[in-house]
Amino acid sequence: MSTSKHLIAPSVLAADFANLAKDIQMVNESEADWFHIDIMDGVFVPNISFGFPVMSAIAKYAQKPLDVHLMIVDPDRYLKTCKDNGAEVITVHYEACTHLHRTLAAIKELGCKAGVALNPHTSVQLLKDVIHDIDLVCLMSVNPGFGGQKFIEHTYAKVRELRALASGVNDGLLIEIDGGVTTTNAAQLLQAGADVLVAGSFVFNAADPIETVKALKEIDPFLQKV
Repeated sequence: MSTSKHLIAPSVLAADFANLAKDIQMVNESEADWFHIDIMDGVFVPNISFGFPVMSAIAKYAQKPLDVHLMIVDPDRYLKTCKDNGAEVITVHYEACTHLHRTLAAIKELGCKAGVALNPHTSVQLLKDVIHDIDLVCLMSVNPGFGGQKFIEHTYAKVRELRALASGVNDGLLIEIDGGVTTTNAAQLLQAGADVLVAGSFVFNAADPIETVKALKEIDPFLQKV
């Protein structure tokens, strides 16, 4: 087993929906830490993924925490539904929240970890006034809505900037990277300060998904040159 401190969260959006139970079992058997669940409404992002009945079905068989990413408008309406359907981490988009501080408080009142996602164009400095209230920041390293996109290189600088912003204020903040993560860029992301790597098509489309998760989990950023 790996002794790595970083977490791997396979994105169920890339799973085979016709064989979902099989893919859930694969994640259960792998060294993955979380299930990453993208819920899209076709409004906030130009795609529709799946809703809470599917999430509930995943939760029934998942043996690891559900990391739920709400890519939807008005996420406050669905926070309790998320919790009721198995979420342990609930992440909302900065761009979708008019009253972010209140939303974060509502997530914590449900007993969940509170996350904020930022689109590629959104500055991490906009989180300055709430950084101490956040458990996790999800940096989108592709434009949200579809899997399999090309990684945006500016993400490395964004991770470093966010880590500096949290330093001394929220040193336990988890920085999650979502989009285009592979074994090619994982070490550099971890060196920059990332803690959680979301991987979708890279894992589920691999010839051996369990070995692919293992490879991501066992990357040691301190032993690898970038």
